[in-house]
Amino acid sequence: MNPHGIGMTSDRTRQRMIDRLRLRGIGDERVLMAMAQVPRHLFVDEALAHRAYEDDALPIKYGQTISQPFVVARMTEEVIKHHNPVKILELGTGSGYQAAVLGQLVDQVFSIERIDKLTRIARRRFIKLGYRNIRCKTGDGFEGWPSEALFDIIIVTAAPEKVPYELLDQLEVGGKMILPVGNKKQQKLIAIVKESHGYKKEMLGEVIFVPLLEGVVR
Repeated sequence: MNPHGIGMTSDRTRQRMIDRLRLRGIGDERVLMAMAQVPRHLFVDEALAHRAYEDDALPIKYGQTISQPFVVARMTEEVIKHHNPVKILELGTGSGYQAAVLGQLVDQVFSIERIDKLTRIARRRFIKLGYRNIRCKTGDGFEGWPSEALFDIIIVTAAPEKVPYELLDQLEVGGKMILPVGNKKQQKLIAIVKESHGYKKEMLGEVIFVPLLEGVVR
């Protein structure tokens, strides 16, 4: 696998994506550098590789999508805002792209995917690209990863209809859960900070993600 690519997947094409993100308000240079280093064209189907660096969500297998670069960058900015987390839980591995971006910035990424075939594809990508600090498994995202808790951050890349507050039990005090919440037509991106006596919620904008569903698909 060539992480640099040629033509429409070249470093120059990737840099144009970074320039667009900067124009749209992504200002954290750590995030922009991480986005520049991850070869997004290797996380999409080969037939769509020429569109990998457009600022669009793209379909992947099994009815799922890879999020648009701006949303990945925006959520990643929120992850590292104010502090440098060490241990992150991601719910919704999908293609593995968001986990790969996070893997550039934090020590440990734990990622859960409910569709086992997607887990296997993502795991192979992580191995081939040398992401030794990312662990993924097939499981129900609503259950989190109790055996590896507590986490500094929980990031959810699919939308539940309401906030799964029980996942806050797997966060450190002062930790943050970042997730889209809503139905298929209207969703809000929310950051919830766990405090010693309760939590604090912040609205980050409108987004559209695939739904976060219960159960596992083998």
